[in-house]
Amino acid sequence: MATQASPLDTPRAASPGTAGMPVLHMVIFAGLLVLGLIAPYVLYPVFVMKVLCFALFACAFNLLLGFGGLLSFGHAAYFGGASYVSAHAAKIWGLSPELAILAGTGAAAVLGLAIGSLAIRRQGIYFAMVTLAFAQMVFFFSVQAPFTGGEDGIQSVPRGHLFGLISMAPDRNLYFFVLAVVSIGLLVIYRIIHSPFGQVLKGIRDNEPRMISLGYRTRRYKLAVFVLSAALAGTAGATKAIVFQLASLTDVYWTMSGEVVLMTLLGGMGTVFGPILGAAVIVTMQNYLATFGDWVTIGQGIIFVVAVMLFREGIVGVLARIIKRPL
Repeated sequence: MATQASPLDTPRAASPGTAGMPVLHMVIFAGLLVLGLIAPYVLYPVFVMKVLCFALFACAFNLLLGFGGLLSFGHAAYFGGASYVSAHAAKIWGLSPELAILAGTGAAAVLGLAIGSLAIRRQGIYFAMVTLAFAQMVFFFSVQAPFTGGEDGIQSVPRGHLFGLISMAPDRNLYFFVLAVVSIGLLVIYRIIHSPFGQVLKGIRDNEPRMISLGYRTRRYKLAVFVLSAALAGTAGATKAIVFQLASLTDVYWTMSGEVVLMTLLGGMGTVFGPILGAAVIVTMQNYLATFGDWVTIGQGIIFVVAVMLFREGIVGVLARIIKRPL
């Protein structure tokens, strides 16, 4: 006698979030890779490396805010904290650049676990204020700790040799290493977003009480994405320290947390490629308008106001709405 099939035995189509990478996204990633390979021959390699580092930083922050729904005002703690650890590991411990960056990433993950365990107990503006408070604690620690160099920071950080073989002193050699690190970081973020874990995050962002009613332990998911975001932000900061051979208080100051928020909102919160564009716009402004001094900050403020008024979904968010395809 034939048995009735259980609903659990019925094959289900793959959800949009867990299916393979759409062709449009593959084309965009391929285009970005081609631009990345050409860029050092057209532009100053150090400038492009700075854009890459901040693009990864913004995407890591967007993972927390755009997909986890958690607004942090303290992400400079992981970005700058990792830069100090990476610089110290390269200069004092003599580690190669890849190991120094891994050390910075690990330190950022541990710091994110410690802060996130407490911060996720609050929601909304209270969560944001807790993260800001902890970030300021990291800043004052960086001012006082003996290994950070105080206001002078850690200078003359050696770039070393990749795997002990390839010298990273030439800018182009280091550039392609940075391009590889950032590319891997972006692909990791993309995979997280389009995994079952990422779908749960979006559910928590949109309706946390419903996800709790379905049996999900939302705090664990929040803590997991917080640590992942902190670790990837740390990767960006650690890489930047090797590029500029410097770790300074600028990277842990609260304005750095504000800049990454601006990059994310300008490019498009909750989009995959928006933070990359936002980071490129802000870093380009800072680089080419540096001669105007503090007026650059005013320019950033004006751009932010215009973006909020005209492009509430961010530049890439508006484009995605126009073409009716997720970006």
